[in-house]
Amino acid sequence: MKDFRGKTAFITGGASGIGFSMARALGRAGMNVVVADINVSAAGEAVERLAKEQIKAVPVACDVCEREGVRRAALDALAAFGKVHVVCNNAGVAVGGPLGNVRERDWDWILDVNLKGVVYGVETFYPLIKSHGEGGHFVNTASMAGMVSPPGLEPYCATKFAVVAMSEGWAVQLAPLNIGVSVLCPGFVRTRIHESGRARQEKYGGEGDVDPGVGATREESVQNVLNGIDPDVVGERVLEAVEANDLYIFTHPMMRAYVEARFQGIRAGFDAADKSRALKAVKEWAVVTPSTLREPK
Repeated sequence: MKDFRGKTAFITGGASGIGFSMARALGRAGMNVVVADINVSAAGEAVERLAKEQIKAVPVACDVCEREGVRRAALDALAAFGKVHVVCNNAGVAVGGPLGNVRERDWDWILDVNLKGVVYGVETFYPLIKSHGEGGHFVNTASMAGMVSPPGLEPYCATKFAVVAMSEGWAVQLAPLNIGVSVLCPGFVRTRIHESGRARQEKYGGEGDVDPGVGATREESVQNVLNGIDPDVVGERVLEAVEANDLYIFTHPMMRAYVEARFQGIRAGFDAADKSRALKAVKEWAVVTPSTLREPK
């Protein structure tokens, strides 16, 4: 996507953190911005801040756990600006903890926000983008936790791995419609992700403290986040990637080593398969065609 001026971006979790920084970066590039957030008061404050930078924006209430809520927010966006071109499915929460200690309602919460919220965003907006024929782009926020899985962070990683996988598939499906897809995989960013419980809905237990499960202690978890990079850097990085139509958006190049270590383990598994006595009994292998999977490069 090369031309941003006069087009519209819809951003969930847009009132703070990475979401707000994407709103700033895309707004500075000339886009109208819909700040969608579960906290509509915070969204209104974010819009006021954007207005001081001459960015045209509107606040919209949006609980990404509810498909109908996302649809209503989409209608509000269309009422405000007529069309939507870029959708940033960014709203997310963090839950973790030792095996057996994560509550069922917290599993439900993180799956509904981090995974289903992205599904609802893509399924709601892609027909709208397709209908105006001007092309567009999805940015789905995952994490480096969608590439590697530290112990104690399994609920979060499960959702972020899913966002990566879905984005890879959707990128192939949507490319013929001139709709790009990027998956954002940041490392630690200075946000309030460690305070996810501040916006937890009543059906998941209401507002309160939640174990983010990052690091040996909660204090270490908080420090990892507070020592992260400036969210505005991430916003600018997203703008670069959308313009370049990059599938993967990374923010911490030094974390490449962790991903490569995981790949080494995967390669070792394939090496073991090559030497497997059991597999030597297979006489004919099914061929995976490019229509079902990307060809390796």
